[in-house]
Amino acid sequence: MPIHAAARAMRPLFAALARLTLGLVAAFAVLIGAAAAQPAPTPIEQLLLDHTAEIQESSRRTIGPVIDAIAASGIDGADTVLERWSNRELVARTTDGRIFLGARQGNDYVLSHVITGEELATAPRGDVSELRPNRGIQGLIATALVRFQLTNPDADVRKSAVASILSDPSEEQLPLLREALAAEETPSVKREMLLAERLLALRFADDEAERVAAIESFAGDISVTARAAITPLLATTTKVIEGEPAEDENVARVLSPGSETFGTAAAYDLLVRNDMAPAIIDAAQRDAALVANIENGSVAGVPVASLDSREARDEAYARLAAAGTVRPTLTEEDRDDLISGHTFYEAYLQPKAITDAAETALNGIQTKVGAYQVLDLSLDALSLASIYFLAAIGLAITFGVMGVINMAHGEFIMMGAYTGYVVQQFVPDRTLSIIIALPLAFAVGFVAGVILERLVIRWLYHRPLETLLATFGISIALQQLAKNIFGTQARPLTSPDWLAGSWEINAIAGISYIRIAIFVLALVFFAALLLVLNRTRLGLEVRSVTQNRRMASSMGINPDRINMLTFGLGSGIAGIAGIAIGLYAQVTSEIGQQYIVQSFMTVVVGGVGNVWGTLTGAAMIGFLQKGIEWFNPSNTLAAQTYMIIFIIIFIQFRPRGIFALKGRAAEA
Repeated sequence: MPIHAAARAMRPLFAALARLTLGLVAAFAVLIGAAAAQPAPTPIEQLLLDHTAEIQESSRRTIGPVIDAIAASGIDGADTVLERWSNRELVARTTDGRIFLGARQGNDYVLSHVITGEELATAPRGDVSELRPNRGIQGLIATALVRFQLTNPDADVRKSAVASILSDPSEEQLPLLREALAAEETPSVKREMLLAERLLALRFADDEAERVAAIESFAGDISVTARAAITPLLATTTKVIEGEPAEDENVARVLSPGSETFGTAAAYDLLVRNDMAPAIIDAAQRDAALVANIENGSVAGVPVASLDSREARDEAYARLAAAGTVRPTLTEEDRDDLISGHTFYEAYLQPKAITDAAETALNGIQTKVGAYQVLDLSLDALSLASIYFLAAIGLAITFGVMGVINMAHGEFIMMGAYTGYVVQQFVPDRTLSIIIALPLAFAVGFVAGVILERLVIRWLYHRPLETLLATFGISIALQQLAKNIFGTQARPLTSPDWLAGSWEINAIAGISYIRIAIFVLALVFFAALLLVLNRTRLGLEVRSVTQNRRMASSMGINPDRINMLTFGLGSGIAGIAGIAIGLYAQVTSEIGQQYIVQSFMTVVVGGVGNVWGTLTGAAMIGFLQKGIEWFNPSNTLAAQTYMIIFIIIFIQFRPRGIFALKGRAAEA
């Protein structure tokens, strides 16, 4: 073939090779340009790139040094990288292993700088591997982040870091916390760091003496945090051993098999779990062994048809055991012999020095907690007694002077409460409304009491049964009238803002400001009544009529007028009691009936017609009720029942009350 013909034949091949070469050169140039356009890794990116393999492996066994290296690098934004890693926001590019902040966008990923968030490149989904640390690695990252948070310029961040430590404490956090504590200057943060350091030290400190010192630092600390930290140090485990426990064993107590707290079955189960005794073969296992050893329709010579009772099956199993075919069962004597040869005990998990310090600290804390619980109970009892005093003092006066059993006394309390509610509808200022409502409630109660005495009570003197029935009917009528006017829905009597909240002595003892105000109001009225009864003409006349009505009448005192004023005075005081009770409870038509029984008990126990007796009776009833409720907190109705039984027994020995009425009327 001529040369030029061959050249013409090869020309297409040469052209294809040329195009291929040009394409490869162009592609290489694009890659070179892209590489030139891609910025060089920043220090934090280079650090991540150096550990790409370990990061992508995501193994807790190998990841610790990587996290430590990032945390200790001192590079600005290292904490941001750790946070984004923990939040699973980072991705790795498979082509070169570089790590970016990745955001999914369709089938591609937008790759940004791990700290600044500056967009650097895009990559198809197949070229990106998401970094998804498991919970264990996230825990390691959280520990590393504590170092940054404890030194953060923001005090709130440092407080959050301390709270994070306390929520999930670990041994590694103790040196970090101590390092931060040495440099902390903000008092509030330092207090929280000191508390956290003590809590971690009592659990994780290497030196036993240091742990003991941390425990002793909580002596007298009644907080739940202190008790929750110390109590686990007294955790025990149940053990069994032949003979006696070793001298260095920190024994909490020796257990007696067969006792209520540690039965024989529990003791033997412990032996079995420790491979110190054979397991008991139960009935199901024995029956399975019988089935497995059936030969020619019988088991150990016993026909299968006769194995229809538990006794027969046990006898067949005993024959198999005697022949050595199955393991024999244990008798009760065998089991008791095995148990008696061992010592069962509970051992502390912590060394003796730790548990001794923990027990001492907890005993001191429990003593202090008990004292504050008594104080809290006493404050509640005083508060309740002040309410009973306000509710009963008006009844004590009317009952003592007039001898009238007024079953409608609770409705005067209701009138006072509704008076306060109505005033607040027109006077929005809560403080001013209470100031106006108190004398107005007294006036309403006084007028209503005078009307009731003039229209009903005066015609029923010395007729106690008719008086009781009449006032009981009036009580029902007044309740229905209140429902018709105000409805059956509870009405709020709102206290002023300065009475909101409570006085907290500590986490255990405290009392609301409203109860304090009621207590003060009760003392004020107690002093005012003493002044009226002992320093005014009205008081002298009331005491005269109370002690001897005929003698007082012969001295020119009008008993009917005194009865009217006394009944009005007692009813007016009940109205003021309604204001106090309404601030404490919702105002309803039955609000007075909730206190009428306690009011009568207060009067009877204290002594009829005696202010000091009413005060003493109210205190006695209040403390008695709270004491019974403390012993039986889930059943307040039972507490009231027990209280009534006690009162019945009490009046058998003191029928005239603690302060018995003196004078000729007392002898009548």
